[in-house]
Amino acid sequence: MLEGVNVALGVTGSIAAVKTVELTHELQRHGANVRGVMTGSARGIVHPWALEFATERDVVTEITGAVEHVDLCGFEGWADVFLIAPATANTVGKIASAVDDTPVTTCATTALGSGTPVVVAPAMHEPMYDHPGVLEAIERVESWGVDFVDPRLEEGKAKIASEEAIVLEVARAAGDRSLEGERVVVTSGATSEAIDPVRVLTNRSSGKMGRAVAKSCYVRGADVTLVHGDVGPHPLSQESPPGGTSVPYADVREVESAAEMLEATLEACEDADALVCVAAISDYTVERRPEKIRSGQDLSLDLESTPKLIDRVRDRRPELPIVGFKTETSGDDGAMIDAARETLERADLAFVVANDASVMGADHTRALLVHASDVARFEGSKPGLADEVAASLAVVVD
Repeated sequence: MLEGVNVALGVTGSIAAVKTVELTHELQRHGANVRGVMTGSARGIVHPWALEFATERDVVTEITGAVEHVDLCGFEGWADVFLIAPATANTVGKIASAVDDTPVTTCATTALGSGTPVVVAPAMHEPMYDHPGVLEAIERVESWGVDFVDPRLEEGKAKIASEEAIVLEVARAAGDRSLEGERVVVTSGATSEAIDPVRVLTNRSSGKMGRAVAKSCYVRGADVTLVHGDVGPHPLSQESPPGGTSVPYADVREVESAAEMLEATLEACEDADALVCVAAISDYTVERRPEKIRSGQDLSLDLESTPKLIDRVRDRRPELPIVGFKTETSGDDGAMIDAARETLERADLAFVVANDASVMGADHTRALLVHASDVARFEGSKPGLADEVAASLAVVVD
């Protein structure tokens, strides 16, 4: 996600500065190169040696005759993105007023003047975050093109955003934003059909692939709606902050059944620019029994076909670019391609991603991207495949 991206990490005097070493490691795990910049107050919380050890680079703790701010964030400077995490109310206010009395604020002014993308992750007590002057400063700085990563409001504090949220925003700022301004709907996860108040019919989908596609579309600049079937061993709540199922990369609409997913997707697609159907939607439903079925008896279930979501969306939105996912069990590439082409032609899809059911729930995947005139093969991580899907989608909607 951040392969080869140079991130200058500005650290200011919030107690959240204790998280910067782990944040550095997370940025590096996604491929970034990191160099630290610290205020005097930050150095009272985290020793510069800790950041130097984590980044394997010298840490800027003062601006000298070497003009470190220009070397990092000036025209043709080292940094591709200047990230301030954590950013105090004091620092945000100084940036809004072009006050340059710390290495971090001086780098911020230089970055804004040179066009280097700036990402800010505030962290402070909630009353400070709610101060009219702070809110006004944030609004002003945002109007200059700075991206803010919203803090988590918990326990009377505006806590620094999650590492995932910060990494995603840095990747979005550093990328080409080939889906900028597009509204993309992604379906994800498994749906389930209730047999009785206890039992359901469902499948093995984990939702990993759909969530990865949603993240990749967000990183490329899209406004993403995620219609998520929140069942199975990997619920969306595992990625969410306490007390909710929100995620930093999408507007989430949770569903359970195939009918709920169809309704939510049709609604989301009313003003969408593209749809990516990754969810493993139940093909059959049953009439729900009002009470628990007692065990110890033979039982037959009458299965009724559920509507094909892609077909319903296509009827409603004839010109909408739609990407389909097709899962097969044969293990034969030729059979997967034939099945994908049948769906491609029937629903007039942009392209179809075909894979084998064996990858459900796994982190590694193998897939075929089947277009009308060619087939591309992919083998690697699900985030890697998601980036391929988002890149292909950007070409379609351009």
